[in-house]
Amino acid sequence: MISELDNVVLTTDLPEHGLKRGDLSTVVLVHDDDHGDNQGYEVEFVTLDGETVAVVSLFRSQLRPIGRREIAQARLLQQI
Repeated sequence: MISELDNVVLTTDLPEHGLKRGDLSTVVLVHDDDHGDNQGYEVEFVTLDGETVAVVSLFRSQLRPIGRREIAQARLLQQI
């Protein structure tokens, strides 16, 4: 289960925001769905120095919880 303030991993590229599969984000709002099938999330992507890149609405299929023993990797954000 994914909750507000959880760190999550993007599972698909979002080129319109300059984001790539594997980028980390934080859930800032959970949109509850009665059945849970189409639960949505507002997630914030932030650079390592604290600049907000995007706040995006995503479906559950577009993100996942951080797994055990995963390690973050830095990359330069391309201008869009």
